[in-house]
Amino acid sequence: MAEPLLTVRGLKAGYGDFQALFGVDIDVGEGELLALIGANGSGKSTLLRAITGLVRSVPDMIRFRGLAIGGMRPDIIASLGVSMVPEGRRLFRSLSVEENLVIGGERAPRGAWTLERIYHLFPILREKRRTPGTALSGGQQQMVAIGRALMANPQLILFDEVSLGLAPVVIKDIYAALPAVMATGVAVILVEQDVSRALSVAQKFVCIQEGKVSLAGHPAEHARAAITAAYFGVTH
Repeated sequence: MAEPLLTVRGLKAGYGDFQALFGVDIDVGEGELLALIGANGSGKSTLLRAITGLVRSVPDMIRFRGLAIGGMRPDIIASLGVSMVPEGRRLFRSLSVEENLVIGGERAPRGAWTLERIYHLFPILREKRRTPGTALSGGQQQMVAIGRALMANPQLILFDEVSLGLAPVVIKDIYAALPAVMATGVAVILVEQDVSRALSVAQKFVCIQEGKVSLAGHPAEHARAAITAAYFGVTH
């Protein structure tokens, strides 16, 4: 069996004296989509921040392509092939759509994702390419954030609350783009409040409850009642 692209083992992480994660384990394979589900405050975003180096961890707790990356600087982790679409988009306010996209690929290796390919994936961004990124609708800003992350030609891309605050029609468009993203071989960790939608596109899922994994596996292996119980921390 091939080595997972990303391996997290016994991850403990937090902020100062506050511990948010208590021994979390996950694996993500090449070209795989992992849905990361759990209630607000369960530790999902902390896990993504630890993977990207924004939260410190012990080196061996996180391995990417076999390399211990826990505690590495975020820029080094990004250069290894990990990109994140952060919650809230966080576009550069002074830059146009196209400038926001281009900056994502400044130090990127050659790969499948180019400016032209981003415009093909999200045609509205071509029309808006000279517009300041923050003058767009929330959905269009999310498209720019996704495009910026893809321009780095990552092997793993993390989506933090990809549909938060967006209209249903926009969410549908963003999810419709996922097959094209994954067709290039990139692996995805998807944090999503809409559990049904996340499970519908995932090869496997991990549910986090109060900083611990409460349930994991393939969506078809678990009854929806069991997933709901794990989500809310209900015991029988």
